[in-house]
Amino acid sequence: MTVAHHITWRERLEAYYYLCRFDKPIGTELVFWPTMWALWIANQGMPSLSILIPMILGTIFMRAAGCAINDFADRKVDGAVERTKNRPLATGVISAKEAIYVFLFLVIASACMLLFLPIETFYCSFGALFLAFIYPFMKRYTHLPQVFLGAAFSWSIPMAYTAVGEPLGLTCWLLYFGNLAWTVAYDTQYAITDREDDLKIGVKSTAILFGRFDIQIIALLQAVSVILIGTALYLENLLFSFGLIALLVVVVDFIYQWSKTKDKDPQRCFWAFRHNRWVGLIIFAGIFLELTI
Repeated sequence: MTVAHHITWRERLEAYYYLCRFDKPIGTELVFWPTMWALWIANQGMPSLSILIPMILGTIFMRAAGCAINDFADRKVDGAVERTKNRPLATGVISAKEAIYVFLFLVIASACMLLFLPIETFYCSFGALFLAFIYPFMKRYTHLPQVFLGAAFSWSIPMAYTAVGEPLGLTCWLLYFGNLAWTVAYDTQYAITDREDDLKIGVKSTAILFGRFDIQIIALLQAVSVILIGTALYLENLLFSFGLIALLVVVVDFIYQWSKTKDKDPQRCFWAFRHNRWVGLIIFAGIFLELTI
C-alpha cells in the first residue's frame, strides 16, 4: 500500500481523526458514563475538577488509543468487511507504522493525565493499558473478545475509585462486573452486524459463539448487569428514588432493544448497539440526582 506516501498533511490528519474514531463518539460515551458512575459514587458527589478533568481526558485518549491499535490488529481483514472496508489502514491512506505511532502518542497523552492523580491510579492504569493492547488480538484466538473489551471498558471504574482515594471494595467490583456484562451484551449486538463477514474471514466473536441463542443471551447479560449495578446502588443507599427510577427506565429500554432485535436483523442490532449510549446516561442521571437532591 503506497497511498500513504502521496497524500497531503491535511489528508493525513483527517485519516488520523478517523483512525481514532473521533467522528464516532459512541465508543467514548460507553466508557465515559460508567467512569462517571464510579467517580460520583466513590466521592459521594461531584469530585474536584483536578480529578474530574484528568479522568475525562484520560478516558478520551485511551479510547482513541484502543481504536488505533484495533485497526492495526485488523488491518489485513478490515478490507473484507463491508462496514470497515473504508477505514484508513484498510485503504492504505496511512501505514501500520503510523497507527502504532498514534497509539503510542495517545497512551503517553493519557499517562500525562496520571501526573495529576494519586500514585495508586498510576499503578491501576497498567491494567487498562494491558487490556486495551491485547483486546484487538483476542478475536483471533477466542470467541470471547467481547469479554476482553468489557474488562478494558470497565477498568476506568477501579481507576475512578483510586483517583478519589477510595478502596476497591464490593461496590466497585459490582459496578465493574455489572458494566462488563452490559458491555458484552451491546458489543455482541455490534458483532451480529459483522457476523457473516467474520465467518468468512475466520474472525471470532460472541455473536458467532452464541449462535441462534444470541438475542436471548444478550437479554440475560443485560439482566445480570441490572442486578449487579442495582445491588451496588442499593449498598450505597442510591436505590430509593431517582436511582430506582433510572434502573426501571433501563429495564424498559432493554425490553425495547429486545423487541427491535428479536428478528436478528443486522441493521437493527447495530441500532440497538448505538442506543446503549442512553443506558449509561440514564444510570448516571439517577446517581447524580440521588446524590444531589
